[in-house]
Amino acid sequence: QVHLVEYGGDSVQAGGSLRLSCAASGNTVTRHCMAWFRQAEGKEREGVGVIDTSGNTVYAASLKDRFTVSKDNAKGILYLQMNNLEPEDTAVYYCAAGDPFACYLHRPNFPYWGQGTQVTVAF
Repeated sequence: QVHLVEYGGDSVQAGGSLRLSCAASGNTVTRHCMAWFRQAEGKEREGVGVIDTSGNTVYAASLKDRFTVSKDNAKGILYLQMNNLEPEDTAVYYCAAGDPFACYLHRPNFPYWGQGTQVTVAF
């Protein structure tokens, strides 16, 4: 059973930074492709970035210069470091675990999801 819990969401000023964490059950982060998605109010859920079992990362093109995905295999935690935040980054951020052999930002590849954590960026 895969269980994911995100935390670290907050309200910040534009230009600020925030780090989200996702605690995963068991050895989820070592055996699965791990990803961050986000969903703004009234919009579709979109991919932010993925990290494969070897630690290689791929990002949405518009975010790769400001966002960094990493993980701590020993602790079983996935991270999302977000810098120079913009009001357009306001969304609920979700952690997901999926197929380690299809590790890319394609939502159907991820059967396991956390409950989400809210990030609000003010002007």
